[in-house]
Amino acid sequence: MADIINLRSARKARARAEKDAAASANRQLFGQTREEKRAVRDEQERVARLLDGAKRTPERD
Repeated sequence: MADIINLRSARKARARAEKDAAASANRQLFGQTREEKRAVRDEQERVARLLDGAKRTPERD
């Protein structure tokens, strides 16, 4: 037979897990020093420039 579960506690556990995941992401984002934020931003800009430089332009007749 299947195990009987309490749906209310399962819902609360899922909500708690989602809150924990969001909190972890916020700690990672907002817990950085100014230098770390600058390094991440510089890396993102470097990757964007690299991708923009590699784009092909359509040939016009």
